[in-house]
Amino acid sequence: DIPVPFVEHLGIGMIEKSVGAVRLCLKSTVALENSWGSLHGGVIMTLLDVALASAGRSLDESCVGAITVELKTNFLAIAKGTVFAQGRAQRAGRVLIFSEGEVVDENDTILAKGTGTFKLMYPKDK
Repeated sequence: DIPVPFVEHLGIGMIEKSVGAVRLCLKSTVALENSWGSLHGGVIMTLLDVALASAGRSLDESCVGAITVELKTNFLAIAKGTVFAQGRAQRAGRVLIFSEGEVVDENDTILAKGTGTFKLMYPKDK
């Protein structure tokens, strides 16, 4: 996969990857918490962003990255402990991908849902 220092800093890890779908994992740390002791909303949005973009990139092995065009997140419950993000993608065009997914806890309780549009990036032609 493509190394992203910020994603590595947060501790986001890939669990499963198939064509059009991914599952990621993130273990909560004090540094990622908000003032109430739960995962900060920005961390949850980043986790969804990575899951949805990664699902989109998995549709085309020749792409070298994905740029977020639009991301929408609905927060449904507080997130604590280890959380998982699931992303599923559909091709919307040659370079635009639509993805959807959710963040769940260890009991499969849905904590957040998200949708996004991503522009796939390709190497320059020589």
